[in-house]
Amino acid sequence: MESLGLNEIRERFLSFFEKKGHLRLPSFSLVPKNDNSLLLINSGMAPLKPYFIGIQKPPRKRVTTCQKCIRTPDIERVGQTARHATFFEMLGNFSFGDYFKKEIIEWAWEFIMQELKIPEDRLWVSIYKEDNEAFEIWTKKIGVSPERIVRLGKKDNFWEIGVGPCGPSSEIYFDRGEQAGCGKENCTVGCDCDRFVEFWNLVFTQFNRDEEGNYTPIKHPNIDTGMGLERIAAIMQGVDSIFEVDTIRHILDYVCSLAKIEYGKDVSKDMSIRVITDHIRSVTFMVSDGILPSNEGRGYVLRRLLRRAARHGKLLGIQEPFLYKICHKVIEVSKDAYPELKRKEESIEKIIYAEEERFQQTIDQGLSILQDLMNELITKNSDTISGIDVFKLYDTYGFPLELTMEIAQEKGLKVDENGFYQEMKKQKERARNARKITNIGSWKEDVSIFLRNNIETEFIGYNQLEAEGKVLGIVKQGKNVQKALKGEEVELLLDKTSFYGESGGQVGDCGIIKTDTGEIYVKDCKKISNRIIHYCKIIKGSIEKDQRVKTYVNKDFRMNTARNHTCTHILQKVLKEVLGDHVEQAGSLVTPDKLRFDFKHFTGLSQQEIKDVENRVNEIILQSLPVKIIETTLDKAKKMGAIALFDEKYGEKVRLVQIGDFSLELCGGTHLSNSSQVGFFKIINESSVASGIRRIEATSGKKAIEFCNSRESLLFESANLLKVTPMDLPRKIEELLKTIRGQQKEIEQLKSKITGNIVEDLLNAKEEISGIPVIIAQQEDLDIDALRKLADQLKDKMNSGVVILASNKKGKIHFVSMATKDVVQKGIHVGNLIRKIAQITDGGGGGRANMAQAGGKDLRKLPEALEKAKEFLAQQIKK
Repeated sequence: MESLGLNEIRERFLSFFEKKGHLRLPSFSLVPKNDNSLLLINSGMAPLKPYFIGIQKPPRKRVTTCQKCIRTPDIERVGQTARHATFFEMLGNFSFGDYFKKEIIEWAWEFIMQELKIPEDRLWVSIYKEDNEAFEIWTKKIGVSPERIVRLGKKDNFWEIGVGPCGPSSEIYFDRGEQAGCGKENCTVGCDCDRFVEFWNLVFTQFNRDEEGNYTPIKHPNIDTGMGLERIAAIMQGVDSIFEVDTIRHILDYVCSLAKIEYGKDVSKDMSIRVITDHIRSVTFMVSDGILPSNEGRGYVLRRLLRRAARHGKLLGIQEPFLYKICHKVIEVSKDAYPELKRKEESIEKIIYAEEERFQQTIDQGLSILQDLMNELITKNSDTISGIDVFKLYDTYGFPLELTMEIAQEKGLKVDENGFYQEMKKQKERARNARKITNIGSWKEDVSIFLRNNIETEFIGYNQLEAEGKVLGIVKQGKNVQKALKGEEVELLLDKTSFYGESGGQVGDCGIIKTDTGEIYVKDCKKISNRIIHYCKIIKGSIEKDQRVKTYVNKDFRMNTARNHTCTHILQKVLKEVLGDHVEQAGSLVTPDKLRFDFKHFTGLSQQEIKDVENRVNEIILQSLPVKIIETTLDKAKKMGAIALFDEKYGEKVRLVQIGDFSLELCGGTHLSNSSQVGFFKIINESSVASGIRRIEATSGKKAIEFCNSRESLLFESANLLKVTPMDLPRKIEELLKTIRGQQKEIEQLKSKITGNIVEDLLNAKEEISGIPVIIAQQEDLDIDALRKLADQLKDKMNSGVVILASNKKGKIHFVSMATKDVVQKGIHVGNLIRKIAQITDGGGGGRANMAQAGGKDLRKLPEALEKAKEFLAQQIKK
């Protein structure tokens, strides 16, 4: 068996199926397109759903890909084992109603025998228990011994996702030998041990499952296969772990060099090395596909992976940012298969570095917040940090659970671990619920499932707001119906429409559809593949399938949206002029009210830069530049210098929007015919979205005028309150601020004088217990922070001794105790001391030997508690 590198296996697989008439497609982005059921692409088949469902025509009936994938359900196990990973590549070949079982089984065996040259006696096959057709092909056509074919049930060898296309599967296994097995006599394919490794799954999609559970044969069945590239590479290279595969080992060795440790010498350190190696692969590819760190969705997955890797770097002794260095090793071994990695290398490094620095800051923020939480607990006489608070620290500030537990223990506090994991579970459930199925999320809930053929909606609304069409389908509450009545909400599919469907960042149109029997309000439209789904409510009469209709788009809605969309194009070009050519679109939203434009830039815009951008956009608007639409090929568009999104999938024919000689951009949205129709452009806000990503929110036309008028009204209202003109407002505010600063300074001086008097009085009243100076006193109306500051001052003045202070603040008792280093060495531990004192007042608390705080409830017992403090103190002093 030949030892093949991971990159070589990938190329051999794709070339093999190209020779079998398959179209080789590049890997799709990790960001799913029109599929809200997935946060990230997690299989080779996932981005090809539209072809399997039949709502989109494939570029060829035979396709082969190597798809980059991310899976995170077992993230906690990554690093603990030698085989779990979040990032992997999936080799696959697919047939959309073309060849079937015989061909794919024969080709799979040919590839294994001739390209991989795996010995036949190391191979096993599993099939669905009722799939006699596959058994016949394997035994009679291929010649595999029946003893090496295992029949398994639905759980193992039948693929289905609820309602829709499904079918049996056949899996191919590699036998690693008895030494890798469990030693049981019945150890065979299907055993839980590591002996038999499944590396290729052949799915035969031949049935359609309905809601009643019936399986109906499909007229043109499909083929969907998947082979894990890292897994087959481990087999071919004779290694026990995916982390020892050539390309991954290259990354792992670099991690070891940064940490100055050797892999394989320490179990806990090996785990951290594997976590970093796996997670930096995921992070690099995710950032390359335009995913940015955030606190929700796929951005949260990225942030979690990056921070988990950074945390394990700290466990290895790496204190400074380091992941941004390792990403270059990932790019080095993968750039040939994924050239976009090299093209975006600088941007990937900057985003990872910025997020690592941000993590350092949040660790500091987390420490401060944790300290406040512990202080509050002590005040409330509680000794356990709630699971909700611990999870907030983890979720919002990236503060590891282990670190929270360690610090809490130092304070004599506990952590509600069960509550933490319950919150973690709730978050996962919220994430699943948030990914509501729209578009092509699953077979069952796709609103256009009733049309599994090549019927498309013809959009004629670029130049006209009215059209005539025919009702192709009506969906009500997820079911195909023939008719809908007044008051009902439905989704309509027409053969022809003037309504723009949401796509490319532009929202869908709204308006009215009329028939001979009724009137329908269209509240939204979405483009799904080549169809436009109208989300409607019947406001008069009824509507039926096959009925003729007239569509009327809301003119003001469309015009306001077009203003903002044309402004977005102008804005992008202006940002490049003002800030630099590195500016690149990272997302956009165009509505009738405003536009939102996200772009790559690593610092916030100054007020002058914002003004320069705004003035330049308005300058272009006033030039009355013609807006032209050009339809051409993608190659010609690139040669013309058109701006495009690199990770977007464009067809051969593309639509260009040209604004005079100023801007040229690929776009399928609706636009003005002249820049002057915008009227006026105004930036509303500039902010940070994520590390290295800025966001500008702006508006135009009437909405921009309304915004400026509201700001002007606010200015006059503020001036009236201060009884000055708007022009005098800055001067008046400065006068007020000067007065306030003077008063604050005077208050602080008085506070300091009062505190100084208190300190002197308490120092004069100190006493000695067994030769140790002690101050025990009660103060009134001081909160825990003020009491702690007072204790600090007393300790500093005493040089040697113990301070025990109590305060009654709004019916609550606060205790603070401190000790100098020399008396701690004599046996004093104020953490234990304060706990016993607080218990007398039905409270609790604790802390370190030199500083502690607590809370109490029973004010009547406070004098007794302070008196007992002397006794407890005397007991601690070493004899």
